[in-house]
Amino acid sequence: MRCNVVVYKKIVKMIPVEKRGKLSDKLLNYLLKSKKEAKMPSSMAYCFLSQWQTGTFEDEVGLAVLLEATALLEPEKTTEFVEKDLQLADVAKAIKEATA
Repeated sequence: MRCNVVVYKKIVKMIPVEKRGKLSDKLLNYLLKSKKEAKMPSSMAYCFLSQWQTGTFEDEVGLAVLLEATALLEPEKTTEFVEKDLQLADVAKAIKEATA
């Protein structure tokens, strides 16, 4: 099964490599603490769990899967962190457009 992360892979490419680890940690935290897990489609949950098992949330595909899942469940927290903490307004805008 393949994950549908094409749009989010493009967004990940906009993120400087040195900020990806911090982003991955924060998104994983948001996702694990979210009370909105029912909003996640089973195919996305499968992709997330597959990435979790391989431990690859900091590579391009892993971060794209994590970003897509977190943007779906916690869009406000995700875009606020990207825009304010990481200072990546263009990335936050792209996330908002992808979730619209």
